[in-house]
Amino acid sequence: MTGGFGLLVADLIGVAVFAAAGASAGVAKRLDLFGVAFVGFASALGGGILRDLTIGAVPPLAFADWRYAVTAVLASVAVFWLHPRLNRARRTVLVLDAAGLGLFTATGTMKALAAGVPPVGACLLGMLTAIGGGLTRDLLTGEIPIVLQRDVYAMVALGGAILVTIMQRLGYTGLIPLVGAAALMTGVRLLALYRRWSAPVAVP
Repeated sequence: MTGGFGLLVADLIGVAVFAAAGASAGVAKRLDLFGVAFVGFASALGGGILRDLTIGAVPPLAFADWRYAVTAVLASVAVFWLHPRLNRARRTVLVLDAAGLGLFTATGTMKALAAGVPPVGACLLGMLTAIGGGLTRDLLTGEIPIVLQRDVYAMVALGGAILVTIMQRLGYTGLIPLVGAAALMTGVRLLALYRRWSAPVAVP
């Protein structure tokens, strides 16, 4: 599997996972089929669209490559029809969401670096690629974004983006930083869920 093909596969897996998570939120809010598909699409591709617009990749990949939009919509529609079964597989969904976080952070950071974005900016774009869709999902469904009130979701993404950047600077390119960082972020995210880690919250 070549580096370019590997990045595409990782991206599409992340799109499907985040679309499923977004669609699940839409189902919970009792949206219709179009609403569920729209929230899933925005959840899966919102962060990538933001990244592409920032680095000047116009039109964004989500619109330039039909595979991204089709993957997001198909995953969302599948959740709409299969959500009773998915509700019984919540642990599986959480694992997939953690994997999506790792994949999107890694691919987003690598694309930003490839576009010539300086390391600090690339780390921030990698984080935004991973959490941007979740922010969009929560705003569309009338919720305070989870990444702003609890969990260590964004912190895991930022740490993973920094790791990818360091590995790239050390000469590790292609699938090595992608797979390594994504696996590490997935593990840390799952551990944080198991141990109920959260960022400090201000006390009124």
